[in-house]
Amino acid sequence: MNIILVPNSQRGKGRNTTLSHRHLVLIALVVLVALPVLLGVVAYHAQDMLTAHNADSLLSSQRRELAAQRTAVAEAKRNAEAHLNALAQRLGQMQAQMMRLNALGSRLTRMAGLDAREFNFAVEAAMGGPEKTATASNPPELMSSLDHLAREIERQQERLSALENLLLDRKLSAAVTPSGWPVQGGWISSSFGVRADPFNGHQSYHEGVDIASSMGSPVLAMGDGVVSHSGEKSGYGLLVEVTHESGLITRYAHASAVLVRVGDRVQKGQPIAQVGTTGRSTGPHLHFEVVRNGTSVSPMRYLQQAGK
Repeated sequence: MNIILVPNSQRGKGRNTTLSHRHLVLIALVVLVALPVLLGVVAYHAQDMLTAHNADSLLSSQRRELAAQRTAVAEAKRNAEAHLNALAQRLGQMQAQMMRLNALGSRLTRMAGLDAREFNFAVEAAMGGPEKTATASNPPELMSSLDHLAREIERQQERLSALENLLLDRKLSAAVTPSGWPVQGGWISSSFGVRADPFNGHQSYHEGVDIASSMGSPVLAMGDGVVSHSGEKSGYGLLVEVTHESGLITRYAHASAVLVRVGDRVQKGQPIAQVGTTGRSTGPHLHFEVVRNGTSVSPMRYLQQAGK
């Protein structure tokens, strides 16, 4: 192969180079062997540079993600602390409420005259039963305290409900059961049972008690009930009769005036008549009578004289 090199200027002389078969083989070997090696080296370094760039990008991304997670953890920690503070405050409020319930229950027990051993708010309620292992894991200490306190409040609420029902039953029983004193002041001038008749001196059976009182003073109902008689009745004069839900009947006789009518509902302590001397009477007084199952019984157990 002849190669002629021609210079740019006209003064220069051209050069003629001849390549033999050996030169061509050498050039071919360089092209076929050295060039791929060179390209491989260049590609390797390019791949290293690209990998390094990608690693830097991935590292930067991970750093940003880590920073975001740190921020989220810090925020969660602040929220958790706020919730714990709120729970601790709530626990304190529930404990204060528990103390007030205990104090109220103890005071009501004393006021009602109940057995303190039955309604003792200072100790936990008795309970028991076979042990069953819970499958759930134990709650944190604060949550466990809250759960225990909530259960204790629920038990105290049950005690107070039972106490309230008992007091309500007593109140209703007291309202419908005659008790107290039916006039203002006064004194028992004739007792229940056998006595000398004030008109003829013969022995007779007195079915109530006579309470001497001033003329026209109010006569008070001894319990809640319904007026079953209001007006004249032989021997009684003006009479008011009240039928109570307990089954008892109270009679208020010799009144100078009646203040209620048949069918009226009256409450304990309500004025229903005025003291008088109508009927078979020797002077102003109230004949008070209690009837149970159709038979007059001694009113003394139902009378509680004022100031006594």
